[in-house]
Amino acid sequence: MNKIEQYIAKMDQKTAVIAVMGLGYVGLPLAVSFAEAGLEVIGFELSARKVALVNAGQSDIMDISSVRLEKVVTTGKLHATTNVQDLHAADAIIICVPTPLTKSYEPDISYITNAVTMIQDNMSPNTLIVLESTTYPGTSRELLLAPLEAAGWRLDDDFYICYSPERVDPGNKTYQTENTPKVVGGIGKASTKAGIALYQKVIHEVVPVASTEVAEMSKLLENTFRSINIAFINEMALLCEKMGIDIWETIDASSTKPFGFMRFTPGPGIGGHCIPLDPIYLSWKAKEANFFSRFIELAQETNKQMPDYIVQKAGATLNTVQKSLNGSNILLIGMAYKEDIDDLRESPSIPIFENLQEQGANVSFCDPLASTFRAKDGTIHKSVAVDYEKMADYDLVMLLACHQVLSKEKIAKHSRLILDTKNVLANQYSEKTARFGDARQQQKSVFSHS
Repeated sequence: MNKIEQYIAKMDQKTAVIAVMGLGYVGLPLAVSFAEAGLEVIGFELSARKVALVNAGQSDIMDISSVRLEKVVTTGKLHATTNVQDLHAADAIIICVPTPLTKSYEPDISYITNAVTMIQDNMSPNTLIVLESTTYPGTSRELLLAPLEAAGWRLDDDFYICYSPERVDPGNKTYQTENTPKVVGGIGKASTKAGIALYQKVIHEVVPVASTEVAEMSKLLENTFRSINIAFINEMALLCEKMGIDIWETIDASSTKPFGFMRFTPGPGIGGHCIPLDPIYLSWKAKEANFFSRFIELAQETNKQMPDYIVQKAGATLNTVQKSLNGSNILLIGMAYKEDIDDLRESPSIPIFENLQEQGANVSFCDPLASTFRAKDGTIHKSVAVDYEKMADYDLVMLLACHQVLSKEKIAKHSRLILDTKNVLANQYSEKTARFGDARQQQKSVFSHS
């Protein structure tokens, strides 16, 4: 057998060792899945605190229960380490590190370059290296292949390279690691074969593509598509308010079409790691080719303006009861970027909170899942306890991310005035409720307390 055949055989026999670099929202679920499939997994982390948690079987990721984690740790299939030399034992190294934006909105690829430096100094021959972190087309060749070859390693002889974009949707109970199709693109046929052999151990459907660039572009296309359509439906909601049309009923009507229409709903803004950032990665890379995407730029502009609009909507809602933002007591329900998760990354609730404070409002928040957050000035804010009767003490309650653990009925019953940004109270609508995308607020007189 040649080297790639030997590699595939090792994967098929489940004698391969898998290393996952980064044990966050992407890396930890992946590490646990490989361990549950019977492979030995090394979880590499720079954080000693995170390593101690994992080795104690304690998960800080909502999608992975401590029961699942403790089982694979106890059986010896997964152990975490801060020792980079442990990568030497790995047959496959999967990079799941952050790829944020700089303050000037350019890709920060320092985490990837640091990971590659550690790999090239510690890997063994015939190792597959997979990048899962969100990035721009060309990253795998520029940041993985080039430095490894410069260090004397030879593609298809000493190592293989694939890009396989993560498709993690925090809080999704239906689609998780194993049943979410996995795109895999390698630098050459041997790398693609190695990547397929790796992921087929845990993923039900592996989707091979012709190159790392196609795989990299697919990730950006998926989330840029969502960003543009979210921006579009938010703009339609603003238009419907101006025209006196209910956007929510309009969306319901359009959704009855069995073809050619995909349902998107408006809200206070976009959040999470992918949708706010991926389009910027693509737009940044496009400029290198002297290509300027108007759709991406317009969508980003619209989505970034939504938190400010929601604050304006809050002011207009308070005006209906002869109050102003300045001096009003406001409670935000939900700081996470979406329902039923504790993820605060890029959450639109945070700029809404800060903007309301700048307008002179007295702002509190209630989120039993995401109980603390750090404002841009460094201040740590903590959630108030869930107390439905005390919601009557606030001049305005704003629904931003209403988790299932919260009672919508009790919120509707006890709040004096509500701004519902996502139509979560559709079945409990009353005269004291304003909704984003609902033109009825313009048509009715002063809200009455009930």
